[in-house]
Amino acid sequence: MSDAPFNLTIDGRKVEARTGQTILEVARENGIFIPTLCHYQKTTNVGACRVCMVEVKGARSLVAACAMPVNPGMEVRTDTKPVRDAQRMIIELMWSSGDHNCLTCEQNGDCELQDLIYWLKIDQPRFGIKSPGYTIEQSNAMISRDLNKCILCGRCIRACNEIQVNEVLDFAKRGSQATVGPAFGMDYIDSECYFCGECADACPVGAITLRQARFAGRPWEIKKVRTTCTYCGVGCQMDLNIHDSLIVKVTGNPEYGLPNEGMLCVKGRFGMEFVHSPDRLKRPMIRKDGELKDVTWGEAYDYIADKLKAIKKKNGPDSIAGFSSARATNEENYLFQKFMRAVIGTNNVDHCARL
Repeated sequence: MSDAPFNLTIDGRKVEARTGQTILEVARENGIFIPTLCHYQKTTNVGACRVCMVEVKGARSLVAACAMPVNPGMEVRTDTKPVRDAQRMIIELMWSSGDHNCLTCEQNGDCELQDLIYWLKIDQPRFGIKSPGYTIEQSNAMISRDLNKCILCGRCIRACNEIQVNEVLDFAKRGSQATVGPAFGMDYIDSECYFCGECADACPVGAITLRQARFAGRPWEIKKVRTTCTYCGVGCQMDLNIHDSLIVKVTGNPEYGLPNEGMLCVKGRFGMEFVHSPDRLKRPMIRKDGELKDVTWGEAYDYIADKLKAIKKKNGPDSIAGFSSARATNEENYLFQKFMRAVIGTNNVDHCARL
């Protein structure tokens, strides 16, 4: 099969595509908007929500753009009346089958379902709104799960199983009773969940949220600051979500690319409370007369150097051991072991990640 590019038409516009691409991928590459809810980057295209339905000339019915491969000469329409009618029907059914109360929802202003309701100009669903009546899961300190808001898009499942490969989440039951969660209806805390929070990043609505961010700031009040995680030497990129000079939560961003491509571990996502801890040391201190006193960095370094020299002179270099931290970069750890071996003169070097 040839890998040479070929042409197709989307909304009367000739665009270039490659074998293996989907209609959705080609449309996005060319700035053509097709709405989605179940589609999630780097995971299997499942076409579950059907919001991305488009017309393809010659097809018997509407097709899911996220799952339909392109072909040479294909003619696609994304904006016809049948397409919009189908999208409105799907969104109205989602709206009516859950408790989508935007007033108290943590995702208000950053909700993909809310955005599509507005984009499709839907005032009210034509069907009666009925909340499933599930109890909100708050049995752990990190993640809140409200199945009343779940739209069964499956993004959290694929994020858990395909991106983090934890394989904790899946669909359960069928029809109107269908839910998403760990096996046997367990809470997160009782399952094999690692609390990486990838499911919360993937959720397009307010069904899975981070508890630490509850009532801590609306999405439009949040400022995102890119930074490097300090917990190990991998150098994961992430966004600190800041409100009133406080870290509200931590989120990943796949656009940052390597090394983590938006993925975070439990420490990177939930371990930033130390930044605002009242017990955090913010300046060097030396104990004098039984009491810790603030000193300059120069005084602190001189004190450390004098102590190390005295110990080495009295007991020899092997009386000193160095213990390094995974929160330092690889380069810093290299310099540390070099200091211990070349300056102190000992091979007594260890690292917390070895334990």
